[in-house]
Amino acid sequence: MATATSKDKGTLTSPAFIKRLESLYLLAQKVLGGSLQADRKSTKKGAGITFADYAEYNLGDDYRSIDWRIYAKFESLIIKLFEIEEDVTIYILLDCSHSMETKFLYARQLAAALGYIGLNTLDRLCVYGMADKLVPLLTPSRGRGKALPFLTALEEAQTFGGDTDFTACAKEFQVRHKRKGIVITVSDFLFPSGFDEGLKFLQYHRHDLFCIQTQDDRDTKCDWKGDLNLHCLETGQSQRVTISPTEAKQYEAAVAEWNDDLRKTCARRGIGLASTTPDLRFDVVIQEILRRGGLVG
Repeated sequence: MATATSKDKGTLTSPAFIKRLESLYLLAQKVLGGSLQADRKSTKKGAGITFADYAEYNLGDDYRSIDWRIYAKFESLIIKLFEIEEDVTIYILLDCSHSMETKFLYARQLAAALGYIGLNTLDRLCVYGMADKLVPLLTPSRGRGKALPFLTALEEAQTFGGDTDFTACAKEFQVRHKRKGIVITVSDFLFPSGFDEGLKFLQYHRHDLFCIQTQDDRDTKCDWKGDLNLHCLETGQSQRVTISPTEAKQYEAAVAEWNDDLRKTCARRGIGLASTTPDLRFDVVIQEILRRGGLVG
């Protein structure tokens, strides 16, 4: 992967940017209790805080959980069970394909905000760049002390690779990480082979999914007219085409249909989705996600 361009140097590690991230973290504390998910209670029972149920005492159980009031009344050894609040691993899959070039800084700002909140709530955070393969940007890390290395890794990230194969990246991700967690995909979702199979695969392996789709006018509108040589940023291929107003409208309709299919797919599968453009400030987008209840479907 190439090194960062000079125009992005210091952008994601500046005091001003970190101050904006800190404001978002404080908002997360206020509206979600500091968690990126409003409810992460496990169905498991054990030594926790919130009472869940009673069960008969068995040899090997923690005797400190015995309810001695019940024993005094019924001479039965009964233990209290509590809900366990499991710590969460947050995985960020950041689209680093060349189609993201005009939105890349914006996508990294969105990823930075969610990752910063996760590190400050003591969740584990792991970040990958995604194109035709996965490239680690941050190995599993925890704690406020990892915030600057995380932001530096995002700042130095560059676009790479050929066509984005989301399904292949999802399978490679699962090979590396068996433990379920929150998988946040930040992308334009304009994957040549589609997005449904990749989302389905990750959900099958019991990850909680959240998608942040970012596109700009270059993705959704076609202002080109006449005879042109089109060059694909991801594959490097070129093709001579003639674009009339009819073809331009067909392109825009096809992109709108593609995006509508993403919305329907996420709604059907119970996957959280936020669609945005670089025209909308990244912190406004994150504020809306938090106020809607965090990373929930």
